[in-house]
Amino acid sequence: MSYWLQVAVAAPAHSSIAGPLTYQSELPLAVGALVRVPLGKREVLGVVWEALPDSGALLEMQTRHVAGVLEGLPPLSATWRKLVQFTASYYQRSLGEVALAALPPQLRDLSSVQLARRLKRPVADTSHAPSTINLIALSQEQAMAITEFDADSRPALLFGATGSGKTEVYLRAAARVLEQDPTAQVLVMVPEINLTPQLQARFEERFAHLGKERVVALHSGLTPAQRLKSWLAAHAGHARLVLGTRMAVFASMPNLRLLVVDEEHDPSYKQQEGARYSARDLAVYRAKIETEDATHGHGPCRVLLGSATPSLESWQATLAGRYQRLIMSERIGTPARLSAEVREPDTQAGQGSLPTVRRVDMNHQPKHCVIAPPLLDAIAQRVARGEQSLIFLNRRGYAPVLACHDCGWKSECPHCSAYRVFHKIDRTLRCHHCGFTERVPRACPSCGNIDIAPVGRGTERLEEHLAELLAGVKRPDGEPPRIARIDADTTRLKGALESQLASVHAGEVDVLVGTQMIAKGHDFRHITLVAAINPDGALFSSDFRAPERLFSLLMQAGGRAGRDARRSGASEMWVQTFHPDHPLFEALKKHDYPGFAAQQLAEREAAGMSPFGFSALVRAEAREQAVAQGFLNAAAAHAEAQQLIGNGQVTAYPAVPMTIQRVANIERAQMLVESPSRVALQRFLAAWQPALFETRQQAEFKSLIRWAIDVDPIAI
Repeated sequence: MSYWLQVAVAAPAHSSIAGPLTYQSELPLAVGALVRVPLGKREVLGVVWEALPDSGALLEMQTRHVAGVLEGLPPLSATWRKLVQFTASYYQRSLGEVALAALPPQLRDLSSVQLARRLKRPVADTSHAPSTINLIALSQEQAMAITEFDADSRPALLFGATGSGKTEVYLRAAARVLEQDPTAQVLVMVPEINLTPQLQARFEERFAHLGKERVVALHSGLTPAQRLKSWLAAHAGHARLVLGTRMAVFASMPNLRLLVVDEEHDPSYKQQEGARYSARDLAVYRAKIETEDATHGHGPCRVLLGSATPSLESWQATLAGRYQRLIMSERIGTPARLSAEVREPDTQAGQGSLPTVRRVDMNHQPKHCVIAPPLLDAIAQRVARGEQSLIFLNRRGYAPVLACHDCGWKSECPHCSAYRVFHKIDRTLRCHHCGFTERVPRACPSCGNIDIAPVGRGTERLEEHLAELLAGVKRPDGEPPRIARIDADTTRLKGALESQLASVHAGEVDVLVGTQMIAKGHDFRHITLVAAINPDGALFSSDFRAPERLFSLLMQAGGRAGRDARRSGASEMWVQTFHPDHPLFEALKKHDYPGFAAQQLAEREAAGMSPFGFSALVRAEAREQAVAQGFLNAAAAHAEAQQLIGNGQVTAYPAVPMTIQRVANIERAQMLVESPSRVALQRFLAAWQPALFETRQQAEFKSLIRWAIDVDPIAI
């Protein structure tokens, strides 16, 4: 007897295969089982999505047979499949592409025999009876937040100032879930890989009694074997707590009861390649469907979003009552330690304060000044007192461009619409878009002038300049200040970031220069001054989200100062700007996120932008810009002819080049589609997909390389 199955496979993104394919099996297979099936000339991994009734001899002749089954693995749950189905539908991708991308890569290459061998490896039960745990005394606001979270069932937004103790609230919420149900699982997500080890160490310390193998990490920085091991532990229910980045939202966790999304505002939660999903939004949806799924026999699944500067979408959801808002406005300073027996502490040792924000009007500073004299003096005072300073400049390299002032030559990338960045440490010009690298020329390639000079500053040049400016300053021990730099260039080697962060925590660095890598998430206890050197660029950006990102980044950077209550009173954040009276800096000075959010939301509502309107970007890539734009405009004309647009519900704007229109010799164009209704936009995009595929087949667009839809884009 034969059985017919619908199997989801990872079809190429440019193909028109959107749903599962039909295969024949000699044995009945459970829905959700992992199988190996033929696809073209290859044999690929697939997920059994649906079992079909017997369709007769005709179907039997047209179908191929399942090649093998990965036995020993429990089927992927109905809730997991529903999450994948929704993701594929909402973000306009093929079902198999999303489903297979959510599985560990090594699983695709394992045979049934290899998997069986791996599953036979004994899982060490390292759990043991709880020992005395040094709990942190909760502040009144922390205790209130936990109580309010337990009393509600809506998604919760924890609006907590930097240093207010949000992580402790996550720990307590996770502990309660794990204590109440011996099979419950918790998922904690962070935006950056470099924050995962730090958070993982803290969770492993708190939940040491569960055993190390029950607290696992899931992110792209793991080796394929490590990632597979963590996924298998979560899928089997053995891992009680999973920490990871955005990809972890798809982790197969049959007993998931709590999702925590730390720094929920961070744009890193939005995938920028393949299926462009938002892990934050999917976490909220996953908690909803996990709660609706009564088959697991557990209680509801909750989601807790946390941030000092929430995304405006989440903030508006609290104003509309869809989300619960939990507020922690005060820093906790240096917390008291209590034994595990103390369940509801009511004491707090030392309360911290947020740093004082000082704006430096660069219009009144010496011309071509990089570090204003008042700021330089403040840094020198910190060095002399043995305190640390953090200088934030979100541009790596020595200088963004090398130029000849005689003929006007600039270090343009021959393959991109961008300049190559000058890296002095290895004397190279490097494109940060395509990676093209060349040695710095001895003279101008255009006119032969040997006097070519860097223009602008990156972190590498700023580090060098600070060393010159602070040359006469002495530390308390009489030694010169120690200056370090942390950015993507200094942390390329494995373990480099951890080593450099350890030096900062150990007090071996006096002035730390870096990009946004160090501006968020880190608990630097000795930093009392943070300075933002050149933040004005985002104030007048064409991207409507730029002010939101800048305010968030500056608030997060400022939050690195004064995290030790003993020093918080003297902590400062300096902002060098040519626009000191800009409303953004006024709100920053007062640490007034609600005021900033109200102003931004009013502007967006008037313009019909997110979260009051909905949009999608359709991007096209080709060897010629005319082909990319022509494809998008032709597809829009096709949609207009079918009356899919032009009805007041959906607006499609003419195609334009992307901000950086050429990358690696590929021309890029984009088309913005807007609608006041999320449902109307989704209906249009689904109906438009066939037109896009049909337009692609036209002779004039044969040279088109690829196209993709980005729903709810974060950069326009």
